[in-house]
Amino acid sequence: MEHHLTTTTFELDGYHVSQILGVVRGVTVRSRSIFGTIGGSLHTLIGGNITLFTNLCERTRAEAFDMMIAHAEALGANAVIGIRYDAAEVMGGVTEVLCYGTAVVVETIHE
Repeated sequence: MEHHLTTTTFELDGYHVSQILGVVRGVTVRSRSIFGTIGGSLHTLIGGNITLFTNLCERTRAEAFDMMIAHAEALGANAVIGIRYDAAEVMGGVTEVLCYGTAVVVETIHE
């Protein structure tokens, strides 16, 4: 699926939704390693961007997004609209990240 056919909005400029296939999601659960926890904790003493955690969050969101796209493609979608992220702590140091949206089939609008 082309990334320009994924959006947080409910419309894609230049396209018409011809079929709604339903909600799709990607879920991943991650924990920090002991080294990451110690490194991140030490970095909080200095302040600033904790790149170790930033990179972990980015990889986790990307994984959940890719899983959602795979779910949509399995349903026959060529686009996903209304994309959202959610996260919840499952237990100390363990976080679930959910990416979800509506799988659709879109067609180019011919003028």
